[in-house]
Order: sequence, then structure tokens, then C-alpha cells
Amino acid sequence: MPTHPALVALQERLTGTLLLPEDDAYDAARQPWNLAIEQRPDAVAIPADVDDLRALLSAARESGTPLAIQPSGHGASGSLVGTVLVRMGAFDDLEVDLESGIVRVGTGVRWGAVVEALEGSGWVAPAGTSPVVSVAGYTLGGGHSWFSRTAGLGSDNLRAAWVLRTDGTHERVDDDTDADLMWALRGAGGLVGIVTATEIDLVRAPAVWGANLTFDVADAPAVVRAVRDLAASAPSTLNVFLNSMRMPDAPQLPEEIRGRSFLTVQALSADGPQEELIDTIRRAGTVRREITGPTSPAALAAASNEPTDPTPGRGASMALSVLDDATIDALLEFRELPEQWPIMGIDIRMLGGALDAPRREGFTSLESVGWLLHALVPVIPGVPAEPGEMSLEAFRELLGPNEASQTVATFLEPEQTLERCGSDDEIARLRDLRARFDPHAVLHDGRLPR
Repeated sequence: MPTHPALVALQERLTGTLLLPEDDAYDAARQPWNLAIEQRPDAVAIPADVDDLRALLSAARESGTPLAIQPSGHGASGSLVGTVLVRMGAFDDLEVDLESGIVRVGTGVRWGAVVEALEGSGWVAPAGTSPVVSVAGYTLGGGHSWFSRTAGLGSDNLRAAWVLRTDGTHERVDDDTDADLMWALRGAGGLVGIVTATEIDLVRAPAVWGANLTFDVADAPAVVRAVRDLAASAPSTLNVFLNSMRMPDAPQLPEEIRGRSFLTVQALSADGPQEELIDTIRRAGTVRREITGPTSPAALAAASNEPTDPTPGRGASMALSVLDDATIDALLEFRELPEQWPIMGIDIRMLGGALDAPRREGFTSLESVGWLLHALVPVIPGVPAEPGEMSLEAFRELLGPNEASQTVATFLEPEQTLERCGSDDEIARLRDLRARFDPHAVLHDGRLPR
């Protein structure tokens, strides 16, 4: 299909860049972070400033080609055919106010830059486990972090946002000036405007302490139960993740992990050592490897083994209301079945704490949700996709009976919509707000089809 004349004309008007499919740089610019998703937008825009964004809004209105804002490529969920994909890398302001514990972050900034700026300050950011995820995309999508039991979701820490409305107005918005817009921004992201910067609360963490305990898979039932039982009494300053790894029997892997299964418990305290609580987990099995002591978000990011370059992958996520004995046993038995080999890792995140008492009104919440799980299937060239898809579907079916009524957008699978994140009334409110803030549909539907 020929490119609309309004988009062709826009190439000459922008201070930044507009790439069309015939341009050499288009293929690299259109790629999402998850290379398993194929995006083919009508154009890719790299605006230099707010005036460029206004020009893009005008062209979107004239051409009927909506704008899909995707700061760093994370969160891709579809082909984007019939849209203009907008990258926000030029919006890279970063201002840290240590006296008040607030950070102002441009939409193009990634968490790694914020974490580095805060190192040694006594403050931490409500950042996710990956340093290369954009602050804005993560925060506007809900965002569950290392410190969520301490500080709530990333969206709960959103104080204000600089928003370009679809009528071209650019302004700072907070709960006093537009509570409805802020409610939608906290979890539903760019459905209601183009966010150019965010203002976020930092988390006071005078003494960050961590523990990393690795157990053989034989101890997994007792260890998972110990973590589950700890959730009832753990203070909100303690955050706990479990990771069940099943390594393939691949010659390129080190001998000590090749073809093996093991369980790792990662605990992070924002207020110094928690040895007594962690000891209840130690006693549940034989610790094969242990690292404990003072740490920092920068050290956690360096040791996270999160990919720092785009890579293909598939996964399934599930928010659970409870993690009872029957579910633990079924999950661990499923984990070791020969036919479930495609699932390399399963993460289990303890919720509660500050998540059960959100400080601010927002579309997304994990209030009264117990656990957040994610299964990962790597995409390996030459390996058929069908076994992995079957394993992920079996994972969903196994956990379905305990699925919670809501989750966060940052844990949605590509084909899932925001209807999994809120009640019918909340979805209806969100649709009404989108109709008010974007009456001409110049912004892409995102995860809430019109």
C-alpha cells in the first residue's frame, strides 16, 4: 500500500527522523525488544522535541494513521500495521532531587541510568529487574520491581507526568490538576496522551541487604513452602523472588549446570540484614550456594543475567490469589516432566506489603493478589516453536484455578489486553476517558482495542 502523502511530507518537516519502509534504517528501527514479535508499522518516527510530536499528531489526524509510542521496544504486542511507531530516545532528561527523594525522568531514559545516578545515595528507584527497560514504559504499565513490597508498583510512585494531549497542549499533570488523567496513566500508559517525562518518588533504603540461596531441585517443595509461609509475616521492607531453572543438556553450558535443575531464592531488604527470616528458608533444604551481605540496585542489575540486547523469547505470566500446597506440588511436578523441557525458567514473586495499600488512585493494582509467576521459553533458531507453546499453555491451565482477578500490563502476554488488569467498571471508565482525551483516535489502541 502506498505511503500516505501526509507521512511523506512529514519527512521534510521534522527536526528528527521519519523512516519509511523503503528507507535503509527502517528495519533496524522497527524492531521490538522481543525479536519473536514482528512489527511492520507504516513508518518509524524518532522525534527530536515536542514540536515534532505535535507535527506527528497532525499527520496522524490527517492520514488516519495512529501513533504507537514505544520508547525502547519493550512491551510489543502486535504488528503495528497501519500505525506510525514512535521512539522517544531524544527525551532523555534526568534530574535527581535527593533532598526530596524525587526523580524527573524523560521518556527516553532507561532504568540503568537512574540506578547509576542513585548509587550510594541512600535512595533507590522503584525499578524493574532489567536496566534497559524505559522508565516511562515500565511505570505507565504498572511495573513490579525489586522493591514493590516496600514501595508499591512503579505506577503507584508516579507523582506527575508531562503530557502532550492530542489537541497539542503540553503540560505538567498531577492529581490536583487532572486526577482522571493520572488514574489512567497509572497502569494504562499511553492510551490518553503522549508522556514526555515522568516525576517519580524514590524509595528510602538506608541499608540495602541481599541474600541469594541456591538449592537442588529435590528440596524445591520444602523451600517453596517455606517462602510461601514467610509471606504471612515478612515485613514490607523484605522482597523475595524465587527462580526455578531447568538447564538444557547443551554442550556450550558449563558442566556444573548442564542438564541440571535447581531453585534459587533471592531476598532483598531495604533496611539491613534479615538473617532470622532468611534462616527459615535455609533450614528448608541444603543450601548448595549462598551469597549474603550488603548490596545495591547497581550490583543487582549487574548480576541479574537479564539480556541487554534484543532477543527472541516467549513466555506466560499469571497472577495468583493463593499459592497453596496442592498448587506448589502440581507446579513442581509439572516442572520436571520430560515434555516440559522448553520452559527454561519459572519466576515466582512474593507480593503483599505495600502492594496491599496503594498510596495513589490508579487503573492498575495488585492489591490482595498473592503471587506473580512467569514462565520463560527461549526461542532457539532451528528448534520448532510448537513444544514451547504447548508447555506454556499447560502452565496456564495448571495455574488457572488460582488466577487472581487482576494483573499488571507489564506482565501481559502479547495477545492479552488490559481487560485482564481491571474490573468491568474500571475498563468502562478507561474507555470513557480515552474517548474524552483522544476523540479522533490519533493514538494507537494499544492493549485496549476500540
